[in-house]
Amino acid sequence: MQHDRPAARRVTRVDLAPPLQGRPVQLALDELGTPLSDVTFVVVDLETTGSVPGTSAITEIGAVKVRGGEVLGEFQTLVDPGGPVPAFISVLTGITTSMVIGAPRIEEVLPSFLEFARGSVLVAHNAPFDVGFLKAAAAQTGHAWPGHQTVDTVRLARRVVTRDEAPNHKLGTLAALFGATVTPNHRALADARATVDVLHALLARLAPLGITHLEDLATATDPVPSDVRRKRHLADGLPDGPGVYMFVGPREEILYVGTSTSLRTRVRSYFTAAEKRSRMVEMVRVSERVHPVPCATTLEARVRELRLIAEHSPRYNRRSRFPERMPWVHLTVEPYPRLSVVREVRPPADPSPHGHEPAYIGPFASRGAAQSAIDALHETFPVRQCSGRLPLRAALGAVACALAEMGRCGAPCTGRSSPEQYAEVASAVRAAMVGDPSPVVRAHATRIGRLVTQERFEEAAVVRDRLAAFLRGAARAQRLAPLARCPELVAARRAEAGGWEVVLVRHGRLAGTATVPRGADPWPAIESLRLSGEEVAAPAVPAPACHPEEADLVLTWLDQPGVRLVLAPEGWTCPVGGAQAYADPASTAGRVAAYLAHDLETAASVGVPGAQATAGVPGVEGPGAGSTTAGSTGTGSTGAA
Repeated sequence: MQHDRPAARRVTRVDLAPPLQGRPVQLALDELGTPLSDVTFVVVDLETTGSVPGTSAITEIGAVKVRGGEVLGEFQTLVDPGGPVPAFISVLTGITTSMVIGAPRIEEVLPSFLEFARGSVLVAHNAPFDVGFLKAAAAQTGHAWPGHQTVDTVRLARRVVTRDEAPNHKLGTLAALFGATVTPNHRALADARATVDVLHALLARLAPLGITHLEDLATATDPVPSDVRRKRHLADGLPDGPGVYMFVGPREEILYVGTSTSLRTRVRSYFTAAEKRSRMVEMVRVSERVHPVPCATTLEARVRELRLIAEHSPRYNRRSRFPERMPWVHLTVEPYPRLSVVREVRPPADPSPHGHEPAYIGPFASRGAAQSAIDALHETFPVRQCSGRLPLRAALGAVACALAEMGRCGAPCTGRSSPEQYAEVASAVRAAMVGDPSPVVRAHATRIGRLVTQERFEEAAVVRDRLAAFLRGAARAQRLAPLARCPELVAARRAEAGGWEVVLVRHGRLAGTATVPRGADPWPAIESLRLSGEEVAAPAVPAPACHPEEADLVLTWLDQPGVRLVLAPEGWTCPVGGAQAYADPASTAGRVAAYLAHDLETAASVGVPGAQATAGVPGVEGPGAGSTTAGSTGTGSTGAA
């Protein structure tokens, strides 16, 4: 059945999860899977002159085509192997050299068999043997192997037939166990007929385990617990397209949220041996149903996943559950600013005495990473480290701390540093956080070089990690801030199936997506998306108006090749010489440190990151060189032509 396609499929609200109870999704027939009763099987058996494909040859082919328990046709022929049949083979099969003389060669037989088996699933008892010979014959005769799905009745039997029922899984033993109408006798057609009866008996035993569709047979022999495999029906009816899936528990609680480009395929994998995580197996055992959320694009699916995880905090999800716990490093707005770790970005309550805006970097994955970034700034600038708020005028009798005595603090608490002098220090810290980080890189590179020459490698690694934490946080904030300031941005890229994927972003938040089919004018869809997209209030920059990871997903999508910036009325810029110029912070630190220490070979020999790449190479640039790297962008740049 065909339906008229709309000019665009638009999803304008992606901030809230749809209700768990709602209108069901109507599925196409191919999304339901293929019942085993509708599958055409070709059960094949070969007789050969030996056991090794290529060195031995086929002497007989027998095959039976069945569907739904009904025999549709049979195929049988002797094959001239091009040489004598060994005596022990003749004793075993009854096929002699005189019988195959005058029989057709494999070059004549194979095309007929491939036509007989076209579009079917091949079945054999010990399938690697029979299919291996057929593939070798195809390669020998110059025929392309069709790539049939293959079912091995030996492996299926090992799954459902115990040693108490049968001493082994040979074809004759299984045929006797299941009461096959034909007794196998090492002739191809008789053995194929017996295998048909064995196949039907095995499928009947597999049905209570949830093996009812063709797609299930691929994993039927996996070592999956029976109670997990019985939950396979939870994947029935899921659409084969991008979206989010939610495993729901017995009390309607959300246990796990995930995303995939194919919901049906991904959810099915949880009931196979491909899923090896013990906590996921536990989750499947508890689950009662799977709720799908189809999405227009992969980006929308990933964003929905993040929002649903943040909303429900599913106990089996480990990441993105608590975005409010992601810390930032903040340069406070007060007469004598200091660095602190905060949970959220807030606009300043009072204007800065010297007209400076607040500075933030992050967010960081942990408080420890944020503290490492602060340590990097304290190592570079003599900014105060005390936590109290200082008065504009120093108190009488105030005594400087030990850091001031070591020259690592200007001691504004004692009046040793005036507000104007301290403002210069604060301005330098702010510039390193929101602009050029080269002073921090230079200071740490110098120390790393000194420690390396003294062979204090563990301490050098600590300094390197501290610098890396700062650069990661600064680069992330410098990427987020321009997008957070941008009130509206529309971008598009070509879809794999043709047409366009259109994305509407407001203050870093995905406000809507649309798909435009091939040949349709995208501008009506773009204008409709702008009018109906989610209204987003301006956030406190550099924090976006969404989960930071959502903004990261949007930025990653915008950076992909082929993405075109359609509309950005107020522009979109990123600092060219910012922290993003150091794409690999640890490698950059090692490279610059080795250069400053004039000891590249030593640094490379002890494993300082990046030193090996520059050892012995003349003309290595110092800090800040080569800052226009991939990922740095000018106004409105998204990597598109």
